[in-house]
Amino acid sequence: MTSSKRGIIALSPLIVFVVLYLATSIIAHDFYKVPISVAFLFSTIYAIAIYKGRPLKARINTFSRGAGNSNIMLMLWIFVLAGAFANSAKVMGSIDATVNMALYVLPGNMVMAGLFIAACFISLSIGTSVGTVVALVPIAAGLAGSIGISTAEMAAIVVGGAFFGDNLSFISDTTVVATTTQHCQMSDKFRVNSFLVLPAAIIIFLVYIFLGINTASPHDIPPISYGKVIPYIVVLITAVCGMSVMAVLTLGLLLTGLIGILYGSYDLFGWFSAIGDGIMNMGELIIITMMAGGLLEIIRENGGIDYLIERIMKHVKSKRGAELSIGMLVSMVDVCTANNTVAIITVGSIAKQIGDKFGVDNRKAASILDTFSCVSQGLIPYGAQLLMAAGLAKLNPIEIMPFLYYQYALGIIALAAILFRYPKRYS
Repeated sequence: MTSSKRGIIALSPLIVFVVLYLATSIIAHDFYKVPISVAFLFSTIYAIAIYKGRPLKARINTFSRGAGNSNIMLMLWIFVLAGAFANSAKVMGSIDATVNMALYVLPGNMVMAGLFIAACFISLSIGTSVGTVVALVPIAAGLAGSIGISTAEMAAIVVGGAFFGDNLSFISDTTVVATTTQHCQMSDKFRVNSFLVLPAAIIIFLVYIFLGINTASPHDIPPISYGKVIPYIVVLITAVCGMSVMAVLTLGLLLTGLIGILYGSYDLFGWFSAIGDGIMNMGELIIITMMAGGLLEIIRENGGIDYLIERIMKHVKSKRGAELSIGMLVSMVDVCTANNTVAIITVGSIAKQIGDKFGVDNRKAASILDTFSCVSQGLIPYGAQLLMAAGLAKLNPIEIMPFLYYQYALGIIALAAILFRYPKRYS
């Protein structure tokens, strides 16, 4: 079998997933027609079946290793704590209290723009998109009903702002890995990145001001129970201070129990019940994440990612082509791994070789790696950020995708920066 044919076969489970999930849903005009877990199930069965040269037990072990790797397990713990915190806060009345306070402080026409700025600030401060999504999506979903904007659009605002900081923050995993693999300083990468990220953020901020221009503030805002807002305030402050996401969520969860019982929202057993329901609400999300991890591990073991790298490197002829290849490579590997940090780790050394061969500035190479990985990660419906946002807002991830204006704007600007040699001093 030729290398090309073997590589295409290795990647074919991903194609099967796309056809099963996206194509059938588009044909049926209903994205709930084919559950995403079912699409992953059949794609996994197919991937195991075509994985030749190894006994069935070994193939299943490969899937299990991918489904249970440390990154996946950490993600699942975050999902469990996020579900417990989000639901116990909701039952206690935190979301309603926070929404009422936001409506009181912000005029209706600034809610969308204000939410975007808040997401940008928090993600830049804590360096994690997942933490920002966990903190803000429940509030965004509550605001949506009050000001008459779709929940999917409000969730997308948070996801966009979350990736602003994931891409730009000094303490983001992607920044650390990108600068380390390309041998440049974080401050230098920050400067290059700011030429791409800030124009996209400013444009989208203005877009949200325009979209919200006719949004009126609701009348008769209910009295605000300020005590019930405390769990969200503490979560935001501790996250901004750099505390671990798991520690932040645990602290928030304990506060919902203490304050909820003091307010009489529930007793101890009512709190336990709210926690249990919240964890159960994350059940499908947990299953999808594990199945995606296992499927993508089979693709990697079968040579799918190596094939991508090999094919892209064959077509590099110039500095512009080298930059395009770095962006395309990290994007495609991210689609295959659903983890932008892992994608940068996977292709970082290869990107450095390509960059050195064609004279690409290390600072721009690091910026390209980080930016393109964040764009692709923010657009795949099985990525942790969209899955988390959809789970917290009780949506299908596909419903959020059309409203991801920031990701689309950043992707266009990043591509134009390569094609038109911008910024000049780094090109």
